[in-house]
Formats: sequence, C-alpha cells, structure tokens
Amino acid sequence: MTFEIVPGDASSPYVIHVPHSSTRIPDDVRTQLLLGDDELAEELRLMTDARTDELAALVARQVAPRPWLFVNHLSRLVVDPERLPDEHEEMYAVGMGAVYTRTSAGLVLREADEHAERLLLKRFFTPYAEALTELIDERLAATGHAVLVDLHSYPVAALPYELHQEARRPPVCLGVDVDHTPAALRERAFRACSVIGEVVVNEPFAGSYIPLRHFGRDNRVSSVMVELRRDTYMRDDETMDPEGARRVSDALAAILEA
Repeated sequence: MTFEIVPGDASSPYVIHVPHSSTRIPDDVRTQLLLGDDELAEELRLMTDARTDELAALVARQVAPRPWLFVNHLSRLVVDPERLPDEHEEMYAVGMGAVYTRTSAGLVLREADEHAERLLLKRFFTPYAEALTELIDERLAATGHAVLVDLHSYPVAALPYELHQEARRPPVCLGVDVDHTPAALRERAFRACSVIGEVVVNEPFAGSYIPLRHFGRDNRVSSVMVELRRDTYMRDDETMDPEGARRVSDALAAILEA
C-alpha cells in the first residue's frame, strides 16, 4: 500500500495530509538511486518529516468529529506528491521536482531519464493525486466544504537545496494560499499554533497543497500548511518529546475543532 486513507467522521470536512513522513522505498526504485546505503540513510534522515504521521494520528484521536487522514507510505525520494509534475515546479530547476534527480546537498540521486520519470509518475504520483482529489470531493459532497491541513516538519538549519537560505526558521511556519486560505482559517491556525512558539506566515516555506482539480476553481476547498520545526516535538536522538508532541497536538486540535 503506497498511501492510506484513515476514515474520519462522516460529518467532518477536515483532511490531515501527511505526505513526507515515510522512509519506505520499493526495492526496484532503490536500484535507481545512486547513493550507498549509508548515504541514503542520511538523506532520508534529512528529508523525511519524521513522525508527522504519529502526530496526525494523535490529533485524530482527540478531536470530535474525527478528521480524515491521508498518509503517504512512500518516501518523497520515490516521488514527491506535493510537487508539480512538470517544469512549472520551481524546484525542478534544482533537480527536486516531482521525481528528484538531486539530493538535498545537490549530489546526483538518480540519472535523469524522462522515460523512467514518466513511469514513476504514472505508477505513484497520479494514483496518489487522484485518490486525494476524490477524498476532497467526498468531503465536499458530504459537508459542503473541505479543509485540508497539510502537515510537515523541517530541520533547524536550512539544507543546501532550499531556495531561501536566509529566511527565518521559526518554531511554526504557516503556509497559506491567497485563494484557498480564508482569513478566518489563517487567524485560527495562527492563534492555535502560538502555544508551540513563534509563528511566521509563508517563511521559510510558502503556500499549501490544493488538488489541481480545485486549485483556483473551487473556493469551497480551503487549505493551510503547518510546518513544524523538528525540535518542537523531537529530541536530539530523534525520539518523540512527549511534552512537545502534546503542545503540537493541542494546537492542531484547536484548528480542527472549529
């Protein structure tokens, strides 16, 4: 199973999207990657939004009505479901479009191969996007609107691939979209996440995931990205910090309970 939909309550419009928490790479895709095992393990450590799936599950258990979860069970090094699948993606220029050809440090991850890229997109990217779009459509049909909470994390120090090296790296970065993040959702998320620490909007990362079918077309679909600096909920040994995780889950719950 490459992704999982964890059902919520039929009356909930909320979907928590967890795209980057997995380290799983299918064996046949692993053979395409040019890194040694130790190098790959380090790249996964740097690029994985570790334990965000656990945070989402924790929040879902404490909110009523229960939100829906959409969780990626493949590493973003297989395909990144949040990138645009063509050269319109701004990260494409640094080898980190939907199919990464470069590592976070700019080293070669896999050889550029348009045919292999198309196969990966067809096998993994397209079914993922279609399933998430269908889930949003189901929430629209059931409740009249849909709210996607896009859950990520990021390291304390900027990685070399990041385009905005001098940007602030607050405990919480809120990503908002001009058309799909209503002011009320933005303000609620800002207030809720303030219990974690300083909150900055669209810095160091900007925007929030919206399925392409709805992007710019259906304002019944709202979205906000919550980017957590990893030291807000993880210890130095990469185990979960219970107190930090509690603050995070309480903040996310406050967004979802509205």
